[in-house]
Formats: sequence, C-alpha cells, structure tokens
Amino acid sequence: MNTPINTFKQALAARQAQTGLWLGLANAYTAELLAGAGFDWLLIDGEHAPNELQSMLAQLQAIAPYPSHPIVRPPWNDPVRIKQIMDLGVQTLLVPMVQTAEEARQAVAATRYPPHGIRGVGSALARASRWNRIGNYLHEANDQVCVLVQIETRKGLDNLEDIASVEGVDGVFIGPADLSADLGHIGNPTHPEVQAAITTAIGTILTCGKAPGILMTNEALARRYLELGALFVAVGVDTTLLAQAADALRKKYKPDATPVPDSSTGSASVY
Repeated sequence: MNTPINTFKQALAARQAQTGLWLGLANAYTAELLAGAGFDWLLIDGEHAPNELQSMLAQLQAIAPYPSHPIVRPPWNDPVRIKQIMDLGVQTLLVPMVQTAEEARQAVAATRYPPHGIRGVGSALARASRWNRIGNYLHEANDQVCVLVQIETRKGLDNLEDIASVEGVDGVFIGPADLSADLGHIGNPTHPEVQAAITTAIGTILTCGKAPGILMTNEALARRYLELGALFVAVGVDTTLLAQAADALRKKYKPDATPVPDSSTGSASVY
C-alpha cells in the first residue's frame, strides 16, 4: 500500500485551474451525493459549519470513492486540531485567518513531521497511514501535504507578499466576506474597493509563485477570477444551493409565501 498522491497539489503546481464546491451541511450522505457531481475539489468546513472530527471523517469516507479531492478547513490555525484532522487522512488544509508570515509558518509546521515541523507521530492510530499499513507513510507524508492559507483582513493584505513567500505554503485563499467586512463593506464583497483589493491580491500571489484561490458564487465574477489566474475557485455552497432550489420550487406553487429570510436574494457571505 502506497502513500496517496495529492492530485490537487499536483494540479496547482502545474497551474491547472480547479473548480470546487463548499460543503456546509455537515452530512456524509449529502457529501457523497455532491462528490458524484464532478467538481475537482470539495471543501469540508470546520470553521462555520457544525463539523467535528467524527462528521469530517464520515464525509471523507463518503467522498473517497470519487475523483473529487477533499479539503478541510479547521476552525482555527491550531496545531492540535490540525494534527487530528491530518490523522483522519486529510492531505490539503485551508487554514483560516492568517495575517502574518509567522502565522503561515505555524500552519505549515503543524502539517509536517519533525524535523521539518511539529506534527505529532501517532500513525498507528491514524486513517492517514491506514493504521501503519502504508509502510513508508512517515517518510512520504510531508511531500503530499498541501497548505492553503486564508487571507481575509486588511492586515493580511498588507502582509500578503511575505505570507505567500513562506516555504510550504502552496496557495493563498482570499476570503471575500470577511475581507469586505474588514474593509468597511460588510455583506458587499462586490464593492469596487473590495474587488480592486481581490484583483491586486491575485496578481501578488501569482508573482510570488503560489496559487490564488477564492469562493465566489457569482458566475461572472468567478469566471473573471479564473481569467485573472485564480487556480482554485469554489463556485457554489451546498447550503445555498439547497435553500435557493427549495425557495424557487415553493414560489412555483405558493408565490405569495415568503420565507424569512428569503435565501434567493442572499449570497454566500460567511467565508
């Protein structure tokens, strides 16, 4: 048995754009349903969705038979939780609220075994090593880790070049909702100031030789980011897709009934 190859990391290194879908329903059954849709990657959210280790594990197992690459966002840049998530078999992490190069280095160190990092060795208990059935796992695991750090504040933008230059950071994800809030335009990621900041950030990340990423459910903007060079773009959120489809169906039969709030007028704004 061999250490799994991180195909997502390979695609980013080859500058192949990857489109993904955000999973917030915290449910293995819906994760498997969406894994069959053919997205390049699926993001299991541990920051804003009600996910714990057990629900993450169930979703990883549900996605495993499909080509979509699973990414997990931990609730925080916490080496303890990152260690636990990696032992579940996760090879790609999206670490939220990174604002300095030192925080980026901390995220990288948490994903690497010594002497290159601080990840604890517990492979006999871990799905990641298939319970030590992968003989060379401890020697090969570091090379298959993909670290994505999330920039979502003005401070993060100010330190973006330093963050993107950290060795071991594969990609930088721009969080449009929190960024728009920190720039004074909460709930309005399409504001011209926010869009200008995103455009500049994508260029800076590319200049540093790293992969830019973002979540955008507005198709025109998502395609624009891809044209600008974004290499991993989430184009939808499962909760939003379900809410909007349910609202649209209800309106066909009960046009005068309005849910509170009406999700059909909202946007993915918690990322």
